[in-house]
Amino acid sequence: MIEAPPEQIWAVLADGWTYSDWVVGTAHVRDVDEAWPRVGSQLHHRAGPWPFSLQDSSTVLGCEPPHKLIIRAGLWPAGEAIVVFTLEQVGERSTRVRLGEDFAAGPLRWVRNKVNDLVLHQRNNETLDRLSDIARRQKSPE
Repeated sequence: MIEAPPEQIWAVLADGWTYSDWVVGTAHVRDVDEAWPRVGSQLHHRAGPWPFSLQDSSTVLGCEPPHKLIIRAGLWPAGEAIVVFTLEQVGERSTRVRLGEDFAAGPLRWVRNKVNDLVLHQRNNETLDRLSDIARRQKSPE
């Protein structure tokens, strides 16, 4: 639960330049298409620790402002994941944010076990905590 309306959280999701601030594992955003977050637009990033970071891009697959964003996140040669953010207003100034992530291609798709699921769960919890911190500092859209 984030103490902010969906529009305020969406403003962070819609600003591709902030992704390295709150998406755990994203080291640097290299470029963001002007159309972000429209379907088909891309965010170009580097993920992982330097000097082993990988350059790739993530593509918007679905966009329903301010309620849903679906991204195909690339991290080749490790693979790619489908990431779904769902925002549901609860009360006047609170939003339930759900983050779903599943590997869709590459070697990571075949390496599913309880340890990986636990690490992914913890990573996504930290991602949501960071998103919350940034969104709560934003001014409400008018």
